[in-house]
Amino acid sequence: QVQLVESGGGLVQAGGSLRLSCAASGRAFSSYGMGWFRQAPGKEREFVAAISRSGGSTAYRDSVKDRFTISRHNAKNTVYLQMNSLNPEDTAVYYCAADEGGWGSARIDLYDYWGQGTQVTVSS
Repeated sequence: QVQLVESGGGLVQAGGSLRLSCAASGRAFSSYGMGWFRQAPGKEREFVAAISRSGGSTAYRDSVKDRFTISRHNAKNTVYLQMNSLNPEDTAVYYCAADEGGWGSARIDLYDYWGQGTQVTVSS
């Protein structure tokens, strides 16, 4: 069973940066695809970024593709989301998720484990 814990959220001014981290328990981290999703108040949870088990493939939603970078350090059981040029539309609770299939998908239903979320608030 996998436990995921996000950290690094907070309050930042528009144009600023944050780096989110997601630490995973267990020995099978390197076999999981990993994703970041976010949910703003009153909105559906949406895909942000994903990375394959080896880190060799990544994907982003269009609105963040030039600003965010997903990466992973398998020896540390950790996945990261570097967020630059933040704007108020990025305000949301950010969740990391693990995919036993190993691909790292944009489809929320394909993920097996979820963290508790970390709040990101971007002020204008």
